[in-house]
Amino acid sequence: MLVISKDTAQVNEGIKAKEFLLISQNGEQLGVKSKAEALQIAERMNLDVVLVAPNAKTPVAKIMNYGKFKFEQQKKEKEARKKQKIVTTKEIRLSPTIEKHDFETKLKNAKKFLAKEDKVKVSIRFKGRAITHKEIGQKVLENFSNEASDIATVEQKPKMEGRSMFLVLAPKKEK
Repeated sequence: MLVISKDTAQVNEGIKAKEFLLISQNGEQLGVKSKAEALQIAERMNLDVVLVAPNAKTPVAKIMNYGKFKFEQQKKEKEARKKQKIVTTKEIRLSPTIEKHDFETKLKNAKKFLAKEDKVKVSIRFKGRAITHKEIGQKVLENFSNEASDIATVEQKPKMEGRSMFLVLAPKKEK
């Protein structure tokens, strides 16, 4: 596939090279031509001369309809952007001493996010002396990941960062 960067495309009079290997629009090599010769050939065909490989030992230029080529390239880029899936990360905060009902509510919300194919970051913030009992927070996170295991996989195991511990859940991929 032919790739020409937008900001450095050298077309017709904008080409800096004096001589280059010229390729016709149907792909056959016309040999090494001077800039003036190439412009005459392209003008007879109502097309443009575009420098395709400016850094080659002998620069390479191609005769083509540059406007049409740019349009096709923009169309391909637009299609690629449409197919892109943007993954967002939602955060759910728990406490080490969370009650059963609150836990279930947070779990329900996490499952809702995972169903929409978002990642979920589950974090526990330790306040005051609670940080001395990190194992309680770890149990809460492990329980959370076990409860959500039917629709999620653990992407990142529980990890301490400052006064909080977190894990990341990702939605399971269907095959």
